[in-house]
Amino acid sequence: MAAGAPAPAAPKPAVAAASPVSGAKPPAAPAAVAAPAKPAVAANTDAEMADITAKFEGLISKAPYEGVFINDPARLVEVATYVRDGLHFSMLSSITAVDYPKDGVIEVVYHATRVPSGGKPLCFKVRVPREDGKCSMPSLCGVYPGAEFQEREAYDLYGVRFEGNPDLRRILMWEGFAGWPMRKDWKEAYFEGETKPFETRWPAGKHELAEERVPWQDNVTFPKDFDPFSYTSKPDGNIYESMTGNRNSVQGFPDAPVVVDANGMNQPQADEFMDELKTDEIIVNMGPQHPSTHGVLRMVVKLDGETITDLKLALGYLHRNHEKIGERNTWLHNIPYTDRLDYICGLANEWGYVLGVERMMGITPTPRVEYLRILMAELTRIESHFWSIGFLLNDVGAFFTPALYFITERDFIIDLFESVAGSRLMCNYMRFGGVSRDFTEQQLQRAHELAFERLPRAIDELDHFLTENDILKARCIGVGYLPADRSVAYSLTGPCLRAAGVGYDVRKADPYGYYERFDWDVPVRYNADVYDRYLVRVQEMRESLKIVQQVLQRMSKDTKVGDIQAGKKAYNHRVPAGQTYARVETPKGELGFYLVSDGGQNPYRYHIRSSSFINLNSLKEMTVGYKVADSVVILGSLDIVLGEVDR
Repeated sequence: MAAGAPAPAAPKPAVAAASPVSGAKPPAAPAAVAAPAKPAVAANTDAEMADITAKFEGLISKAPYEGVFINDPARLVEVATYVRDGLHFSMLSSITAVDYPKDGVIEVVYHATRVPSGGKPLCFKVRVPREDGKCSMPSLCGVYPGAEFQEREAYDLYGVRFEGNPDLRRILMWEGFAGWPMRKDWKEAYFEGETKPFETRWPAGKHELAEERVPWQDNVTFPKDFDPFSYTSKPDGNIYESMTGNRNSVQGFPDAPVVVDANGMNQPQADEFMDELKTDEIIVNMGPQHPSTHGVLRMVVKLDGETITDLKLALGYLHRNHEKIGERNTWLHNIPYTDRLDYICGLANEWGYVLGVERMMGITPTPRVEYLRILMAELTRIESHFWSIGFLLNDVGAFFTPALYFITERDFIIDLFESVAGSRLMCNYMRFGGVSRDFTEQQLQRAHELAFERLPRAIDELDHFLTENDILKARCIGVGYLPADRSVAYSLTGPCLRAAGVGYDVRKADPYGYYERFDWDVPVRYNADVYDRYLVRVQEMRESLKIVQQVLQRMSKDTKVGDIQAGKKAYNHRVPAGQTYARVETPKGELGFYLVSDGGQNPYRYHIRSSSFINLNSLKEMTVGYKVADSVVILGSLDIVLGEVDR
């Protein structure tokens, strides 16, 4: 276990969310959506690595710092299948790659998790040559469907070809982009330096504009053998040609006979009544514009009438290569950059990053810091859910009115953030081993008023007016169904997974901070639809309030005012050589940071496991078979933010 890492605690049983309006709890989970069997013992990765090494003798070797190497990439699928079925690591949390040009290899890194029991993730790695034509390995989409988008990202940014991926196109860059931008030898236009601080800025400060330093004609990089006279622009690759859905393969048609496919999924089949109304199949682009697609997201849908028969996503319109920037920043520089991922819940993002660096540095924060972090993170969860529910209602058709009421309540929370951290959204509040500022007595009193008076009333009002609303229920119940086993397979996390009956929450499954010291529960619903995702978020706000109230009651007597930094403050840090995967439970789901240090003042590898990005991987299966109007509501129930999706 990494130094400074909290010991895993046994998770408390999850509870079903009850509506204060009806008071009724849902029935026990039906067999069709039951959560995967819970192993008797929480994950012990040392024991699991010994098991896998013995099982595949000669194939597996211990990797530096964490995890194991699979020495023959051709047997990756075999090993991953055993990890899933034999060791019960049912979710593939993270896939990323690391470039080691001196060794001539790209290292692909996997982290698998036991769900719902949790524990530390199991790490396994594969190395492939960097040379074009040799940089390939098998896809794990057949074992873990949640690998699809993550493999496409590793292909897009590192050039690793995953043979067998069903849609291996670039996902953040455009088809025809020259090079693999996350490799160490890739240079962008106006390249200034490998790492910050740049010599042109510090210490001499003799900076000149990049446009003057590098003339425009030297900034264009063309692919090998590029011919402008024969070039045809095709930025999305074969996205339209690859859409194969048709009504005979669509699930969700009413009154159609049901069969069960090889994956155990119900697949209603088209019946004779479908031929009574003749329709044409067309492809429609929805987005990229903000209304209804929650940012610059483009949904390409294939329609039979108004029924969606296929769906693909075009991402990357907001991509700025956050991770490349992060590897050039110093370790401390990256904290404010994490605010700009999911800018609705920046404080939760900061915690995930500083947690990883603290583990690598062996820093244990003070008790007051842990209390302050939980206080800010749980207030962030509440304000994020207010925002999410307000815009879900916007998607349903209640244009603006509910959202404005909920944004008003959210503003009271971010007013507090501004008074403490100096900013409403981009707070830059957390530090390695500490936080930037303590709460004053007046700020604590304001937090107390919010937690015990205003916010409980606001959540009750939200619940009273919305939960039993007939229109909301008609638009959301039974819509966007994705059962527990498929949700886990797609690496879905957060309220969307818990709405499918799986009580997996990183705060319980792999505890961090002081969460195990407080009395709170993980809300769970079992119908796996848009309505239950809404209900889970409402109940999560109540559970977060319970945590905030306990923090405020204990903090003054358990901690010392002003004790907000472990060790010395520093403007620059040299993190010991190592690797770690740190994760937190944000309002959207599991946010992970895979960090690699070579002992210097800049990260060698800085990767974000984005819950918004990975949750989108399940959108197609949630949406196919429903109507166009339903697709907007289903997307809204995922609660994505494009700043985190595209990074």
